[in-house]
Amino acid sequence: MAPGLTVVFAGTPDFAVPAFEAIAASRHRIVAAYTQPDRPSGRGLKLEASPVKRAALARDIPVEQPATLKDPAAVERLASWRPDVMVVVAYGLLLPQAVLDVPRLGCLNIHASLLPRWRGAAPIQRALLAGDSETGITIMRLEAGLDTGPMLSRQALPIAPEETGGSLHDRLARLGGVLVTEALDRLEAGTARFEPQDDAAATYARKLAKSEALIDWTQPAEALERQVRAFDPWPVAETRLDGQQLRIWRAHAAAAGEAAAPGTVLSSGKDGIVVMTGRGALVLDRVQLPGRRAVTAPEFARAQDLAGRVLG
Repeated sequence: MAPGLTVVFAGTPDFAVPAFEAIAASRHRIVAAYTQPDRPSGRGLKLEASPVKRAALARDIPVEQPATLKDPAAVERLASWRPDVMVVVAYGLLLPQAVLDVPRLGCLNIHASLLPRWRGAAPIQRALLAGDSETGITIMRLEAGLDTGPMLSRQALPIAPEETGGSLHDRLARLGGVLVTEALDRLEAGTARFEPQDDAAATYARKLAKSEALIDWTQPAEALERQVRAFDPWPVAETRLDGQQLRIWRAHAAAAGEAAAPGTVLSSGKDGIVVMTGRGALVLDRVQLPGRRAVTAPEFARAQDLAGRVLG
């Protein structure tokens, strides 16, 4: 059996861990894991290691945490690992051309969409918000542009009717681990074939902003349902009840039995909290007040009757 490729892995969040573990368990050899510097986290603002760092340390793989890769010394350090290939998954740092040129076989990126659709930082949530019926994973070669490099492989993944940002994230992360090991095998065998992207078909998945979480009740119920699902687990869709935040963890669109101003609670009880929207009604199934645990809508309704109240 061939000895496998020498890999430098670059990634930071949970999404990158399945790919890291898949490569580490394969015949390819990760010689170093690059990840972002430890960040303050929690109420005590204690420094916390990234998920990729924790995974690397558990396997006794050296960890590199440069603040930037633009420094020539950082490029020299990367070159010292003599990588055949660099695998990049949600790393979070810009890779200058000098870094892209280091690995003998280039840099591969795992992107959570079917490129060229949803280039950018938040492809999972943007696909859900847009009501796409499928998304997927693309393995591509990194170049200077934003997710513009040629593609080695793509595999579609259907989006389930009740899919959330969290559940789709996890499914795509696992798929990325499968596809990246196959891609490395093809690179080593010399059978990898890269296909250019169609730039004319590209769409952009801009980074999520906390401000997007606020529900606009004039929007159609179907769009608001997608917003609730896409923003679970972050930033979590929300509205205002008597001036305070009301987070909406789960909801579904339904027909409106009566006409009312958007944001008006039509009914509140065992069937959920039914709110008028710009078209149809949104039934809130699970909600949360600040400092409280999330509860089902019937539980919430037993504590306070919202019928006739206006949210937002």
